[in-house]
Amino acid sequence: MNKDELPTRKGRGSFISPPNRFETSHHEPDFEHLEHDEEFVDSLGRQKTEFVQDTTQSVVTENDSPDIGFRYSLNPYRGCEHGCAYCYARPSHEYLGYNAGIDFESRILVKTRAPELFAEWLARDRWKPEPIIFSGVTDCYQPAERKFELTRGCLRVALEARQPICIITKNALVLRDLDVLEEMARWNIISVAISVTSLDHALARTLEPRTSPPAARLRAIAQLSAAGVPVRVMVAPVIPGLNDSEIPAILSAASEAGAQSAGFVLLRLPLAVRPVFLEWLRVHEPTRASRVESLIRTTRQGKLNDPNFGSRMRGKGPLAEQIEQTFRVFTHKHGLDKPIPPLETARFRPPRCSRGQLRLF
Repeated sequence: MNKDELPTRKGRGSFISPPNRFETSHHEPDFEHLEHDEEFVDSLGRQKTEFVQDTTQSVVTENDSPDIGFRYSLNPYRGCEHGCAYCYARPSHEYLGYNAGIDFESRILVKTRAPELFAEWLARDRWKPEPIIFSGVTDCYQPAERKFELTRGCLRVALEARQPICIITKNALVLRDLDVLEEMARWNIISVAISVTSLDHALARTLEPRTSPPAARLRAIAQLSAAGVPVRVMVAPVIPGLNDSEIPAILSAASEAGAQSAGFVLLRLPLAVRPVFLEWLRVHEPTRASRVESLIRTTRQGKLNDPNFGSRMRGKGPLAEQIEQTFRVFTHKHGLDKPIPPLETARFRPPRCSRGQLRLF
């Protein structure tokens, strides 16, 4: 039995365990003597999620990338159950001794003290309030949030402190916290970006196996907007030959649902994301795989990834320019070409520290 004969993992975006670039050895499974064990072979298609306590003492990270529009982000989880085959964050799991394939979506590190640590971080005398992004790396509303409610806890800390927050998610679970978000909207300290990669339910189910279906994300846009929460739609990533033709329809549907602004990011395939995504193409889109790969290369000067600031998010070449022009035309048509107004920072008030220490001033 070789890997091409193995059953696909149900509800997972990755079928492989690519080598960790920081390790000197890699274990390759050999099923030669087990191929007739039907129970074992069937078990290979069911990968349970393991939650590991993350004892990190900080939840806010600082970013200085010139082509990313935020400086600070908060991530309650490392790894992401959504299992998106294209996720640029997959290589971050290699720093933890895991692989960027199945480990990234089945071994989730949970920062159980996130709300407490966030409050302590905001209470520092040197903090000068500016928006903090929830989900700068992995989705703060991935399925684990239903159980742990760390994002909700952090939002309540932000509300108490009047700290402006920008959420990025592709999960309609964000609506669970509509009570908090609505109150934050009254103080103008919240905005939400909903990622809509495709309106094709079948495509989304395999490409982003544990996220909300497209219709649910549009409903989330509508309900957030109706509650007064500024909403931006993100067409991310745009995958040439797979979903780029959907840009007009996605923008139209998002505008009708109540989105105020829109953005897009071209597919990125850094490091171990490359084999994961190519394997996904081979399994789920065999008739389109070679064409999609070829089109991706035309936007990356013959390569599958461009790590350079400025071009890595947009690509280069005629096809990349065509995608950007299409996006520009239809955002203008649907009134989505203006940024969301700035969030309020003047009302910030440091939260009370849980350890009981009082501020000097």
